[in-house]
Amino acid sequence: MNAHHLPDPPRRMVVGISGASGFVYGLRLLEMLRELGIETHASVTRAALLTMTHETGFKLSDIEARADYLYRPDDVAASISSGSFRTMGMIVAPCSMRTLAEVAQGVTSGLVSRAAEVTLKERRRLVLMARETPLTQSHLANMLRVTEMGGIIAPPVPAFYARPRSLDEMVDQTLGRVLDLFDLDAAQVRRWVKTP
Repeated sequence: MNAHHLPDPPRRMVVGISGASGFVYGLRLLEMLRELGIETHASVTRAALLTMTHETGFKLSDIEARADYLYRPDDVAASISSGSFRTMGMIVAPCSMRTLAEVAQGVTSGLVSRAAEVTLKERRRLVLMARETPLTQSHLANMLRVTEMGGIIAPPVPAFYARPRSLDEMVDQTLGRVLDLFDLDAAQVRRWVKTP
């Protein structure tokens, strides 16, 4: 009997942007994925839209211009809410502590946390760029729980060994390292090489 195997996953990434500080991470991630030829399916929480207004001069139309598909935060019937919709995985950039808690507890209030839950249940790679400091015991417990479920917590921590000359370079370096987790090589990453 011949076994039927699914083809390799499509070059398709789910991007969630939640309400933590650091809206620029999600926006720049969409640009980098486009440069790599990856189809993007994005959703932005309501809190993230507030953060966008306070931190940047961007508008929702700027996200629409960068994402191949953009879903409303309450559209739980969207493609990315189903495990049968095949993807490479999902990145939440940035990830608020509320979104982290929803993923950790399996209680979803919107599309971003639902899509993250789907990513975990389908055993696909989930990366949460958790953005908060200092951290409470509940934050740490939720990070541990998501890690035990197979997710990856990747806080946006600057890599000073790369000697970034600007905030943009720091953002690119951090996102490049996140993309490494999906075996996607962003040209912007400065890699550590120790010379003898």
